[in-house]
Amino acid sequence: MTHTPHRLEVIHASIGYGDKLVLHDISFQVPHGARVAVVGPNGAGKSTLFKALVGLLPLRSGRILIHGLELGLHKDCVAYVPQREEVDWKFPVTVSDVVMMGRYGKQGWFRRPSRADQAAVHESLDQLGVAALEKKSIGELSGGQQQRVFLARALSQEPHILLMDEPFTGVDVTTQEATLNLLDTLRERQVTAIISTHDLNLATNRFDFILLLNKRVVAFGQSGEVMRQDNLSKAFGSSLLVMGNGAMLVDECCPPEDEEQHD
Repeated sequence: MTHTPHRLEVIHASIGYGDKLVLHDISFQVPHGARVAVVGPNGAGKSTLFKALVGLLPLRSGRILIHGLELGLHKDCVAYVPQREEVDWKFPVTVSDVVMMGRYGKQGWFRRPSRADQAAVHESLDQLGVAALEKKSIGELSGGQQQRVFLARALSQEPHILLMDEPFTGVDVTTQEATLNLLDTLRERQVTAIISTHDLNLATNRFDFILLLNKRVVAFGQSGEVMRQDNLSKAFGSSLLVMGNGAMLVDECCPPEDEEQHD
């Protein structure tokens, strides 16, 4: 029987900015087609991890493998949806222009879009419910509409792995449902989805695996293995509130003084 490598492997990776190390010696393996929630307090290193996974930050040590090969050897394999505040929404591009950017890895920067590119863009816009906005400037849209456009861009890229950094923060119910529906579609296509979120209940109920992170890997596995009180206390300390109905809330009002400004 042929061994199928994990879609993503992070092996003893340490990552940081300048002289400051943010993530220390982290290791985990994500199976083919899994849906993973990355959970941890502010400054835990969630955004730092995502930037390393798309090659925006170099590793200080360790390795990242995709399909058993080093990061960077797969063309356009990983799509990344950053946090909204990291995007310059004043940049003068239309919605269709933004989504077409997801096709650049397949067409090259200076080639005209093919019929296949156009079809992929229109299908992605339609699936996220923003096809009627394709001629509008991205800066004219609401926050939820902008989020759906960036999801459409990632979808048009036809990735093997989709990374989404806090896609549920500050968006309307329609956008949250559109995001969850997209995750269901990607599961059918065997696309691995890795999403950071502060919503512990959503992570527990809608994801296959949870990566509990706070500068290091506190725990990784299925929710029953990870979301134990001892692990949560290690990750969140006194900021974790467990309600009488079993719901878990994180008090993020007062982040630790040494919080990493990039995360």
